[in-house]
Amino acid sequence: MFVYNNYKRIMLKKIRVFLAWLFWIGITLLFLDFTGALHGYLGWMAKVQFLPAVLALNVGVIVALVLLTLVCGRVYCSVICPLGVFQDGVSWLGTHRSKNPYRFTKELKWLRYGVWVLFVVLLILGVQAAVALLAPYSAYGRMVQNLLQPVWLWGNNLLAGLSERWGSYAFYQKEVWLRSVPTFIVAVATLVVVVALSFKGGRTWCNTICPVGTTLGFLSRFAMFRPLIDHDKCKHCKACEQHCKAQCIAIGKDTEFIDHSRCVDCFNCIGACKFDALNYRFAWGAGKTARNDSGRRAMMAGMVTVAGAAALKGVEARAQEAAKKVDGGFADVLPKQAPSREVPLTPPGSRSVKDFYRRCTACQLCVAECPNNVLRPSGSLEHLMQPEMSFEKGWCRPECTRCSELCPAGAIGKVTREEKTQYRVGTSRVNLELCVSATGKAQCGKCAQACPSGAIRMVEKDGMQIPTVAEEICTGCGACEFLCPSRPISAITVNGRIQHI
Repeated sequence: MFVYNNYKRIMLKKIRVFLAWLFWIGITLLFLDFTGALHGYLGWMAKVQFLPAVLALNVGVIVALVLLTLVCGRVYCSVICPLGVFQDGVSWLGTHRSKNPYRFTKELKWLRYGVWVLFVVLLILGVQAAVALLAPYSAYGRMVQNLLQPVWLWGNNLLAGLSERWGSYAFYQKEVWLRSVPTFIVAVATLVVVVALSFKGGRTWCNTICPVGTTLGFLSRFAMFRPLIDHDKCKHCKACEQHCKAQCIAIGKDTEFIDHSRCVDCFNCIGACKFDALNYRFAWGAGKTARNDSGRRAMMAGMVTVAGAAALKGVEARAQEAAKKVDGGFADVLPKQAPSREVPLTPPGSRSVKDFYRRCTACQLCVAECPNNVLRPSGSLEHLMQPEMSFEKGWCRPECTRCSELCPAGAIGKVTREEKTQYRVGTSRVNLELCVSATGKAQCGKCAQACPSGAIRMVEKDGMQIPTVAEEICTGCGACEFLCPSRPISAITVNGRIQHI
């Protein structure tokens, strides 16, 4: 019987580790992929993340995750959440510094539930920038997109250079650039904090800061299957306590206690027990899990379905740093700067500016996947780290619908290529003082030539050809702004529509 139970414990952990690696690698590749080849296969991994599913009102996913937690405990935190799996990797490195790396710590209720209440309040008020700081999936996405994707692209460019010398074009060059300094700083700070906490304390982030972990912790108290201690077999060796990265097992002279609200079902404790005293088994009606456990049960927290709104204010987009380009090898061409937009531009499929910023978790998946370098994190305080459209590096091509296909939070609704050609997210406005045709500096007309919807045409005024915009058919794709030769600010600027058409 002992041999059978030992085999079962080993297999439980192996299955959990295999699935965790599968999800972690899949989501990481999803953020690194710039070709669009993987999102059709791996995009579902982003859509089963807890907070994006709540914001997308994806009832099926929410119910599935709640039932999974009520049956198996916080398996989500150990398998599905990429930040949780990342912490496991860091804590595994940390365990090599000591033979007995962990010990039981009391739950910091004031911090854990204080952060949770603050998170819910900010979510209801629509302060998405603060919410994005704490959301685990969003935090991991920002770290990958800002810190790992540039390294990935540099490696790709190195292979592209080598393959080109050998006459192969299996790889192609991809520009590497810093999309947002504030978001980069936040990503670095998040990485430092998460690594520091997990290296020394295992799942400290999950059980003190993460609002998703706290929410699922409520539910895991009622889980059908949980790790339970057999008091008659326990020898108080503390092996399980010393291997518990959630630091939720207390073993004393007269105490065997597991705090199931913090247990993430990693099964490290079960594998460490040499006396078959700890098993993952059916828990309902199994009695107390500890001699000093009073059997208290907290009221199960209701699922939070929120609809918040942030007041829209005028947003000034920050100037983008760009590498200096050369025209014909002789004249230096000034890099373009982002103009001041009266209304921010949000992607086709987002329905409205208000709806987009209310739902967006700032995970940066759309930014990482945008093939035209149109999406980048906002630098404004109101929408910090949430994506916005700008056209210094490219324009939103009508045939591209990648961001609408992969957004897990429902901030960008899915649109077809046909629908996108008629989807109007903004309108163009001409500044005649900057236009080279209107000022008589040169004959141009590039904006009219590039407009895919035919909204711009050249008309004669005072003997000169100047561009005019038919706002009722302009889609806001940004082709005119991107191709305008005026520097550093384009003579034609696209402003967003508050309500998309």
